[in-house]
Formats: sequence, structure tokens, C-alpha cells
Amino acid sequence: MINKILKKKNKEKIICLTAYSKNFASIIDEYCDIILVGDSMANVLYGMKYTHQVTLDMIIRHGQSARKGTKKSLLVIDMPKGTYDNVKDAIKNAKMILKKTKCDAVKIESNKKNFKIISGLVKSKIKVMGHIGFTPQFKKKFKVEGTTLNSKKKLISEAKKIEKAGAFSIVLECISRESAKEITQCLNIPTIGIGSSSYCDGQILVTDDLIGLSGFYPKFVKKYCDINRIVLQAVKRYRNDVKKKLFPSQNYSF
Repeated sequence: MINKILKKKNKEKIICLTAYSKNFASIIDEYCDIILVGDSMANVLYGMKYTHQVTLDMIIRHGQSARKGTKKSLLVIDMPKGTYDNVKDAIKNAKMILKKTKCDAVKIESNKKNFKIISGLVKSKIKVMGHIGFTPQFKKKFKVEGTTLNSKKKLISEAKKIEKAGAFSIVLECISRESAKEITQCLNIPTIGIGSSSYCDGQILVTDDLIGLSGFYPKFVKKYCDINRIVLQAVKRYRNDVKKKLFPSQNYSF
């Protein structure tokens, strides 16, 4: 499956979305190349302020659920902050994630120093997706990256080191158009953008954001529908039916 993703480089856009459950995974699986069980669940599902509050047990449980709904897509799972601080722990925890969820790969965020972690995982035959730019596990303050010549050079260098370490793809989060374009052009592995322009080889969004369920709408999110409004309308109708004794009618009774 990894080879299919690699072959799309410069040929066909790679479609990625997040899922934290069987229900969502089974809906998006048909139209995705990659499904990510992201630590964004911290904000989206648990109302946590930071993604680094996600635990290994949490990511595994949601990964197990998403696996049940994922048939054709590549299933990638985020490694939570603190689970890959050194090569030994990274390998142990990644193997646990793979064993318990049967996912295809793990994703780790770059702190500009953990290239040996990626290399160690790859040498242990664990597929790794990298992540540069705005990395929520290591940066609390949001800002667009790669807006100056110096920062662009640093991002390109970081991306090349991640590729050299053996990652099969790399997420570019909130990186300027010009920097994203140059990074994508200089890498042999696919880039997956989020807030990083159409120059990337693929795109990823948090599914809950694009369907209007999370209430989080930064500049880079296009809301394709308003599930929040649809659910509210359904609940309102249900409430009125119960109040007026229209539900449950004979059709919904034994």
C-alpha cells in the first residue's frame, strides 16, 4: 500500500482525512488514500487544549475502532507526545500501536532533532510519516512557517533529513505557498499539505472541521457542509415529536 502512495508523487493528488471511529472511517474510506487517526482528537473529541494530552492508550483505542471501518485506505496513527523521546521507547511504543491496531504506519512530528528516531523505526521495519511546519506537540503558539528565505531553507533542510531517515511521506502544516512548493519539488517522497497550498502532493483535513462539526474554522479549512445544523434540526424534531406524543407511534412500538 505504501508503494501506491509513493507512485502518486507528481502524478495524482493524494486524499487524506482523519477518523477516530469505525463509523467515520467506513464513510470516508472509499474516497481516501490515507486515513489518519490523529492526536487532533484531543481538541475535536475531548475538548482538551493541547494535543500532547493524548495518551498511548487513547490513540490505540481509537485506532482499533478506525481499523474496523478502514478497508482500502492506508491507516496511519499519530504517536502521542512523549512516546518517541528516544529510539528504544519509540520502537517499543510503535510496535505496540501496530500490533494492537493493525495500522499500516505511524506519524511523528519533527522537533528538528528526532531524525534518528525515524531512522530507528524504519530500520525496525516500521513505516513512518513525518510532519514539519506547525507541529502542535512541540509548539503552542501558531504561526505560518517558511515566510522568510532563512526559514524556508531550514524547512527544506529538515524535510530532506526526514526523507533521508526513511519516512515514506511528510505532512507540511501551515507552511507558506512558496516554501511548500520548493519542499515538494526537492523531495522524492510525497508531501501532504494542511494549510500549505495546492503545491503539495496531497491534502489532509480534520474531517470534523470540513463537515462543520468541530466549531473550529481556521483560514485553511473549507466547510463542505454544516452537520452541526443538521443534527440540531433532527434533535429539535425529535423533541417536538416526543412532546406531542407523536413518537414513538405504533410503527415504532412492539
